[in-house]
Amino acid sequence: MYEDTKYVGLEADSQYIQLAAEVFSLFSDETRIRIVLALRTGERSVNELAELIGKSPTTVSQHLAKLRWCKVVQPRQEGTRVYYSLIDEHARELVMHAVFQAEHVVEIVPPHHTVQDSEAAFEGKTQEGNLRP
Repeated sequence: MYEDTKYVGLEADSQYIQLAAEVFSLFSDETRIRIVLALRTGERSVNELAELIGKSPTTVSQHLAKLRWCKVVQPRQEGTRVYYSLIDEHARELVMHAVFQAEHVVEIVPPHHTVQDSEAAFEGKTQEGNLRP
């Protein structure tokens, strides 16, 4: 049924390799990773994001601008507030897998291997409800 389907982005000489490297560069920033994690459950305002990740609204806005430019997030205006959400699941999946890979570096048995639902292991919140630094 799918014999003629070609995955153009997965070949070693793909035109997307350089762009993929730029995607990794985009997510090499801790604040942007935290923003994506905070948005994985739905849209949030800049102020909500700032409180969740422990950064100023100005800092969060600057990082959201980069994520928006790379088509990772999209804004929605409601009155004077702007809410952001992830455009698709690719960024969420990429960031989650990067965190899971990081767990392998520091844990003998990473938390995402010890529970049935990896998303449950991934909650990573402090008692105050903030994302772990």
